[in-house]
Amino acid sequence: MKILKISAIAAAACLLASSANADDAKPKRQLKGNMMEVYNTLPSSANNITEAFANGVFYGRLRMNAFRWDWKSADTASNKDNKAFGLGGSIIYKTAPLSGVSATAALYYANSPFSALRDDNADVGATKAGKDTFSRRNVDADGDWSMTVLGQAYLQYDISKTTFKVGRQIFESFLTKSNDTKMIPNTFEGYSVEMKEIPKTTIRAAYFTAQKLRDHTTFHDVIAFGTANGTTANADKWANNDDAGVHKGLTFIKLNAVGKAENELIVADIRNKSIENLQLDLTYGSVPGLISSITGEINYKINLPGGFSLTPGIRHMQQMDKGAGEIGGASLSGTVTAANATASGYKDGDSLDSSLTMARLVLNQGPLKFQIAYSAVADEGDIVAPWRGFPTGGYTRAMAQYNWRANTKTTAAEVKYDFGKANMIPGFTAMARYAIQNFDEDKQAGGVQADSNILHMDFIKKVATGLEAKLRIGLISADDRISGSTDKDSYNEYRFELNYLF
Repeated sequence: MKILKISAIAAAACLLASSANADDAKPKRQLKGNMMEVYNTLPSSANNITEAFANGVFYGRLRMNAFRWDWKSADTASNKDNKAFGLGGSIIYKTAPLSGVSATAALYYANSPFSALRDDNADVGATKAGKDTFSRRNVDADGDWSMTVLGQAYLQYDISKTTFKVGRQIFESFLTKSNDTKMIPNTFEGYSVEMKEIPKTTIRAAYFTAQKLRDHTTFHDVIAFGTANGTTANADKWANNDDAGVHKGLTFIKLNAVGKAENELIVADIRNKSIENLQLDLTYGSVPGLISSITGEINYKINLPGGFSLTPGIRHMQQMDKGAGEIGGASLSGTVTAANATASGYKDGDSLDSSLTMARLVLNQGPLKFQIAYSAVADEGDIVAPWRGFPTGGYTRAMAQYNWRANTKTTAAEVKYDFGKANMIPGFTAMARYAIQNFDEDKQAGGVQADSNILHMDFIKKVATGLEAKLRIGLISADDRISGSTDKDSYNEYRFELNYLF
């Protein structure tokens, strides 16, 4: 527990930092609570190519992440207590726009230099949340605990209220997110466009040919799992899309056999705020020839007396199987087929047709936010979303949880308080979320976990201009799996992060 003690001491020091150390001046770039980037300063326009580079802006970042994962039932083949520690940062450079044309490049670096604060080389496969501080494949291959990645490299063209991008980029959407909570963000290669020509309406579309997950140093297919070798060796299973939410039945070998060795991801969405206090969102996603989805969301803000507001929200995702189910099966585990569907708890073993429905109520008043939410997945196929945009995010998802398996129902409550807005502790916010996850026990043979209750807490302190500390705690209490008495799904998790933007 040494790393936890270090994290707790550092967190306490940050929380006790005086307001004199906090600065209200905004940095060139800052982070939202979900670690999305917000650019406060952008390069001014250039009149020639020399000015395009001379007027460009550098954005720097130094960061540290520490992790500790304690299983209730540890030291088994699949459950090993684990830890991780990462140091690194990034340099992002944006040229000044010349006749609407600009460029962005982002170089990221991460290292786990202290062996006492990380797992042994042979145990990297058991590392959970902290695995994104290094590349498991690189450690397994040659013991390299560092990552250097040109994660973003794109050209941009702005005309009127429309922006085009081509190259490696971040695309924050319902399905795709940077999810930059570790060391290096999740990014994509391809094309995107954003249009705001219609008042109070944003239309976007993206066509991506490759993805780079956070713990990868190379770009890979957007959905294929494993390689042409088809083995369970680490070098193979960690080469392509090995996200925790990936469909392991959609292997490279199976996809290649039907001419789908190389896949693309299409995302298109529209947001409209034409009606006061009403926000409408519609998202379409597709891996052509395999799977697609359409998601609609409605949020309506109701102003109440005393500065309160109540915002009910509804989100529905309809997933359409376009051939992926027949190739990989109905379960993300990849073990369910038409032959064993009934024994695995699935009605149709080779179909990924499914849906996910969510609802929430959000109460706001000054520094206070309170939310209750519910989600339910249809008793059909599992939801396929390995692009870090979690389908239940913002509603019922708690830290490190994947509650979009078939026939899963989740109820969650969340409270967040901004002590800075309340003039109590400058720059300090706290959040607590409690989720009750009801999984389908009949599907445990297909890889579904046991029912669980989760208490998830975040504490964030802005120590000074550009410097932020975050402590995250997850306490998970799960039932025994029906196949045995071993407590396989209960654990406690601790994370501590420092970010300095300059």
